Amino acid sequence: MDKENRFELAYSESSFWAKLKRYATAAGKEVVEKALLLFYAAQEEKAPAWAKGTIAAALGYFIVPLDAITDLAPGVGYADDLGVLVLAIAAVAAYINDDVRAKAANKMRDWFGDDASEGTPEDN
Repeated sequence: MDKENRFELAYSESSFWAKLKRYATAAGKEVVEKALLLFYAAQEEKAPAWAKGTIAAALGYFIVPLDAITDLAPGVGYADDLGVLVLAIAAVAAYINDDVRAKAANKMRDWFGDDASEGTPEDN
């Protein structure tokens, strides 16, 4: 089984939310925002199977704790995750519409408020 399939298989909605809620503050707003954009894009009915597979693989990579750079490394632990998420966004950009952006923005406001220092995902 290749790595992409392993990461795609690691993705589930429950594991995504669990990881995001637990590590959002450590991962940072940029990583969280990209992950949310992909999550909501995967919910789009018009997104084809290849796009949903790309998203599942990228979010699976984010979820799997053992990746290229350990997520617990201060300052750089989520750099590889961010890179994977950004590449997936570029690949599926056509399916990240205004509705997807609004859902991600609303969740970011719920968790972080208008300022990153307000609220945390654990409060959700």
